Amino acid sequence: MTQSIPSDTHGPQAEVARLEAELEMRDQLVQQLSQELFRLVKGNAGFMPSPEVSEQHQAEVRALRDQLRSVEKQVDFYQGQLEERDAEMVKLRQTVQELTDRSRMLEQVVQELPTVYRQKFSDRLTLVKQRVAELQRENRQLQAELQSATYRLAMRTKRPQRLELPSLNQGGLEGLSLPTFGGA
Repeated sequence: MTQSIPSDTHGPQAEVARLEAELEMRDQLVQQLSQELFRLVKGNAGFMPSPEVSEQHQAEVRALRDQLRSVEKQVDFYQGQLEERDAEMVKLRQTVQELTDRSRMLEQVVQELPTVYRQKFSDRLTLVKQRVAELQRENRQLQAELQSATYRLAMRTKRPQRLELPSLNQGGLEGLSLPTFGGA
């Protein structure tokens, strides 16, 4: 009885368990057969089985051994597949762990981003506020200087400046020449 290796490997553990049960059952049958043969031989010490019966028993034993080897090969095959899957599972678990750790790290970074951006914005805003304060001080200083200059200029223009005008007496007109506007 030769069994083919099933192509569906989704249940290799179930198949291995079934094959182990079958192997155990065959071992029990071989054991029972051995005990029965021993009992028969012991009970009939003078009995020699006929060569045909002996050959038949040997053929059955060979067939059982062949089946046993076939089952052992199947068990080895399934154990190899189980070991490969176990190794793959370990590798996948490591990958999952690495990805989980990376995901946690990224989650933490994402949670810290608002704080980081607020801090950077606050730092930049502080620099801008300082620059604005400097510009406002400079502006006030320039306005004060402008007001001071305007005030001084206004004070100069408000002072009565005496223009030295020639007197218009009769005697003073002689040396004075008035401008002419081209015969107008």
